[in-house]
Amino acid sequence: MNKILALKYRPQEFKDLIGQEVMSETITNAIKLGKTPNAYLLTGIRGVGKTTTARLIAKALNCTKNFSEGEKCKSDENCHCKEIVNSNHIDILEMDAASKTGIDDIRELIENSKYSPTSAKFKIFIIDEVHMLSKQAFNGLLKTLEEPPPSLKFILATTEVRKIPVTILSRCQRFDLKRVSIDNLCTHLKNICNKENGNISDDAIKLIARASEGSVRDSISLLDRALISQSIKKDKLINEKDVREMLGLADKSKVIFLFKEVLSGKDTEALECLNSLIEDGLDAKNFLNDILEILYLFSRRISLGPISKDLSISESDMKMIDTFAKNIDMQDIGLFWQLTIKTINDLKVVGNENLTLEMFVTQLVHLKNIEKNNQPIDKRLTNIDNQESLNDSKIIEKTSESKIPNGVKNQLKNTNQIKTNPAEHSEKQNYKPKIEIKTFQDLIDRANKEKEIELRYDLERNVKLVKFGKGKLDISFNDKLNKNFIKSLTEKLFTWTGERWIISLSKNMEAKSVFEKNEENKNKKIDNYKSTNIAREIEANFSDAKLIDLEEKK
Repeated sequence: MNKILALKYRPQEFKDLIGQEVMSETITNAIKLGKTPNAYLLTGIRGVGKTTTARLIAKALNCTKNFSEGEKCKSDENCHCKEIVNSNHIDILEMDAASKTGIDDIRELIENSKYSPTSAKFKIFIIDEVHMLSKQAFNGLLKTLEEPPPSLKFILATTEVRKIPVTILSRCQRFDLKRVSIDNLCTHLKNICNKENGNISDDAIKLIARASEGSVRDSISLLDRALISQSIKKDKLINEKDVREMLGLADKSKVIFLFKEVLSGKDTEALECLNSLIEDGLDAKNFLNDILEILYLFSRRISLGPISKDLSISESDMKMIDTFAKNIDMQDIGLFWQLTIKTINDLKVVGNENLTLEMFVTQLVHLKNIEKNNQPIDKRLTNIDNQESLNDSKIIEKTSESKIPNGVKNQLKNTNQIKTNPAEHSEKQNYKPKIEIKTFQDLIDRANKEKEIELRYDLERNVKLVKFGKGKLDISFNDKLNKNFIKSLTEKLFTWTGERWIISLSKNMEAKSVFEKNEENKNKKIDNYKSTNIAREIEANFSDAKLIDLEEKK
């Protein structure tokens, strides 16, 4: 029976591990010197060789040959290595922590650890996905992990090292297996293709290497899928287009061309490009990730100049990016990035993926067209996070953010200091003040009269007045302030007075709100009243009574 390629080409020696040379050298040197730890911890993403490395360590520790001299076992020799590779050695226990998570499973393991190995030099427990163990199971493992019998070794493997308690980490020697580079994966895949007589182009191999995201197992599995299609159609060359169709990836050149239509503000042409990609079997999530990658390439082009040779992009695509980068700036890229991330999340909610992608492309064109229509760029943020920006006021920040409390910083994130349009000055001269607001109390009274209850509440309780002047307000505030307060206030002030007000955010946090001042005055009056004779008589006759407020008769 033919094995799948991922199993057929599984490394059998440390030198066969792809992209893990430093780790391999460290482990082999320790074994040669006899300075092996009680427990190994192997971490890394899926498919980089954690379980394979664990078996190689088990083989190296138990091999009957002289490991330090580099002697190898022969296939016909009675050695432990063959049984370890086949996962049927009596002294090498492989445990899947995902299916055995409880303390009872760990108790059974600890009981087995008390017995000496049957035939091998070391008894070795390989625990895969160890982060899945329960808290009680981890606690039960602590003592044995720190001081195991001399003939016992633990090898723990995990993809989620942050979920492992620190008490476990401190008892293990940790090795981080890296993502494998595209260059190394391409070389490895070409070698496999030569051995399997595969007829596949270099561009197709590069695409498979990129799609695997640094995982050797994923890359070999994808190559296996591609070669199966070739075995059905003999002598057929597998090219990049075939792999894209297999993976549901969009042609990057077409995606860049779609971007060109977006930057030109041509929504009809952009949607036609999208529909063409959808007809080719586009996967929505892969498409949006391609958009993020292209945005990154545009940002590199703008910030660092022409892009040097990169395996992830062809020369023709580089030229297209160099040409189209003239029509986009870093602010646009930031907005496009946010919208793309939001659309990826929307895919989980919206049932029709194609509809979501069409709306996404339409919004990209809209964001770019806003600038053409001379509207403030900051207004585009409303299409992404519902964070309404300030369109008709000027906000002046008097102090640096590092000196302003968190509450003020959060409010600043919802405002944008913008320049006043010259046309607005002439518009301002035509306005005649409707209402004159001379004091802060006048402002509160006006909000109450206009039934702006939320605005009045913030003015009384959450805003602290530092200075009040004609057309200018200097304030600080607490964390409870509504995130749209400044926008709402400036709009109302312009509507009520016909003038634009300047709102300054002050670092003076000692100022008090109107509510706090009223509370202080009320408490002072109550304290003064308690010293009067009538208050003493009431307290003497009604011991349970408590004075909470005073009210003057009208």
